[in-house]
Amino acid sequence: MTNVDDVKERFGRTADRVAEHSAKQIENVREEISALLVFKGDELVVDVGTGAGTLARAIAPLVREVVGVDAVPELLAAARASAPANVTFVEADATSMPLESFSFDIAMTRRTLHHIARPELVVAELARVTRLGGRIVVEDQIAPVDPLAALEVDRFERARDRSHTRLLPDVDLRHLFEANGLVLVTRRYRTERRSLDEYLELAGCTGEEKDRAAALSPGGRDGYVAESAWYVLRR
Repeated sequence: MTNVDDVKERFGRTADRVAEHSAKQIENVREEISALLVFKGDELVVDVGTGAGTLARAIAPLVREVVGVDAVPELLAAARASAPANVTFVEADATSMPLESFSFDIAMTRRTLHHIARPELVVAELARVTRLGGRIVVEDQIAPVDPLAALEVDRFERARDRSHTRLLPDVDLRHLFEANGLVLVTRRYRTERRSLDEYLELAGCTGEEKDRAAALSPGGRDGYVAESAWYVLRR
């Protein structure tokens, strides 16, 4: 079971918007990751689901080398256009990467799992390519604890973006980590209010489709509040 075609269609169609948004996020993401991890400067890092390279470009000055992996060629083209010399990109499915086992000091993925039909395969791949004693970093929006509230959020997100599968609650993410022998080191939650119009337009959601999705927003038309979490784990 895969939804990679939906991911390629949505992000290929909106690559320019995503790349513009990505460039604006780099400094903030660098600050967030620097508050969570201490880098020696010689690490080899993989950024899985790199998109337009936000995370890869954010950490590039902090490490020796970064490899970004994504399935969408249009996003990778945008990422390569502004990448520093120590960042390279590979076109591949995050659930089955052409990378050697135990080959990275740090494996990361940011805002990827809710676009994957089988997110457990991505977590397994993160664990596989990370050396023993290495670190794994996962950041994603998380589902509300209340299952009815979670259904409401997922219904809105799918109306906005058909590549969305579902948000995982914190407990499900922690179970995925434990199933792969990963030890939780740090966890940090964040509440983010998103401008509804900008958020819909970023996904290429316009016209009548935009009106239908906006009507489903859990926060109404005044905005949308998303809960996210960073997880730092040890392999």
